[in-house]
Amino acid sequence: MRLIDLARPLENTEYADPPGLAPKITYFAHQETADQVLSFFPGVGRDALPGGEGWAVEQVSLSTHNGTHLDAPYHYHSTMDGGQRAITIDEVPLEWCIGRGVKLDFRALPDGHVVTPEEIEAEFERIGHDLQPGDIVLVNTAAAAQYGTPQYVPSGCGIGRAATNWMTERGMRVCGTDAWSWDAPFMHTAKRVAETGDPSLIWEGHRAGMDRAYCHMEKLANLDALPATGFEVQCFPVKIKGASAGWCRPVAILKD
Repeated sequence: MRLIDLARPLENTEYADPPGLAPKITYFAHQETADQVLSFFPGVGRDALPGGEGWAVEQVSLSTHNGTHLDAPYHYHSTMDGGQRAITIDEVPLEWCIGRGVKLDFRALPDGHVVTPEEIEAEFERIGHDLQPGDIVLVNTAAAAQYGTPQYVPSGCGIGRAATNWMTERGMRVCGTDAWSWDAPFMHTAKRVAETGDPSLIWEGHRAGMDRAYCHMEKLANLDALPATGFEVQCFPVKIKGASAGWCRPVAILKD
């Protein structure tokens, strides 16, 4: 059995999110926290601690959408399944988060392209996979190669509403992308909205959750190391009460 880590780290970088949305991690080393440790033990001196050291600890300020995370239907809209109350991340069924994995390779598509149902169907035909209920679909885009640079957020293709619905109609409940968003980068969508005057293009892939409930992961890693099929995905999110998303550490499990 071989495990492939599909998660990006939470880190102090301005390049994994749009400006102003990055996490902030403050690191406290052992030499900085001895007094904090000793505050719990009156009368004990620092020289009683091994090397005079306290503990290493970090203070983190972040969004539930920083780092690799799983979006709940509540993130996309207040309703799902044609009008039902959208579930939050703590309500996502655990069985959705483990399943047969399949990778779609859209790295050749240009930045900002919106994938259609026909392109989704053609890719499934190319890899010889029949999408089944419970399959977890991972989309490899051109964005992954730009991670860690200013070009990451505006890179990669997005999955359109119709294409997302094509997959949820066949029982897909969880999917994911290595791009910043399941949708095409906003800078490209903004141009299309300005040209067409059609506001329904805004966040259309996410809005597919209004039609049929599903979750997707964003900012995945190492999808290029995966075969098209023949692996399992586990992607359980952190359980945050009433939240729109939860950080997760997705793993692909390949059996030799």
